[in-house]
Amino acid sequence: MAASIALRALTPPDRPSIADQVFETLQAGILSLELPPGAKLSEVEVASQMEVSRQPVRDAFYRLSKLGFLVIRPQRSTTVSLISEAAVLRARYIRTALEVENVRTAAERLTEADHAALAELLDAQEAAHAAQDKRLFHQLDDQFHHEICQRADVGFAWDLINDNKAHMDRVRMLSLSFASPQVIRDHRDIFHHLVQRDAAAAADAMRLHLSRIGDLIERLRSEQHAWFESEASA
Repeated sequence: MAASIALRALTPPDRPSIADQVFETLQAGILSLELPPGAKLSEVEVASQMEVSRQPVRDAFYRLSKLGFLVIRPQRSTTVSLISEAAVLRARYIRTALEVENVRTAAERLTEADHAALAELLDAQEAAHAAQDKRLFHQLDDQFHHEICQRADVGFAWDLINDNKAHMDRVRMLSLSFASPQVIRDHRDIFHHLVQRDAAAAADAMRLHLSRIGDLIERLRSEQHAWFESEASA
C-alpha cells in the first residue's frame, strides 16, 4: 500500500528565482563574451555587485560549471572556461540533426504570411549588420531559426536546440566582426528554398550554413588562441 502524505499546493512564482536571475545574467555575460574565456569570477564580488546573498551565486556557479562554462577550483579560483572545440562540434551535430529536419518540414508547411514575416526578419538583420549592432544581429540570427521552427509547428525542437547550442554561441559572437555577410547570404539562400517549397534544397542549405562553424573555429583559434583549449585537451 502506497504511503500517504499531506502535501500543500505550491504557488508558482511570478518571476524567476534569485538564483535563476543570477544564472541567466552570468550565462548571458559569458555567451556575449562580456565575461571572456579565462576571466576570473569571485563569489563575493558577484554577490556584492548584484546585491544578493552568496548562496544564489554559489548555485549559479555550480550550474554553469556543469554546463561547461565555469571552471571551479575550490579554495583557489573560479574562471570562465576556455572555448572547447569538441563541445562546439557536439552542439553543431545536435543542432544540424534537428534544424535540417525542421527546415524540411517548414518548406512544406509555411504560408505566404510566414514567408513575409521571415523576409522582414532578414531585412532587419541586414540593417543590424549595416549599423554594426552585433548584439541585435545575433538576436535576429537566433530569431530567424526560431521562427522557422515556430511557424512550422515544431517549436518544441527549438527548445532542444536552445538547450544545446550555447557552446556555439561564443564562437558565433566572436566571429561577427567578419562572418556576418556570409550569415546573411546563407539565410537568404535558406529562405529562397523555403519560398520555393524545395525541402531538399532547403535542408542542404541549412546543413551548409551550420557546417561553417568548423571554419570559424579554425580562423578564430589562430587569432584568439588564448581563448581556446589546446588541441590536446579539446
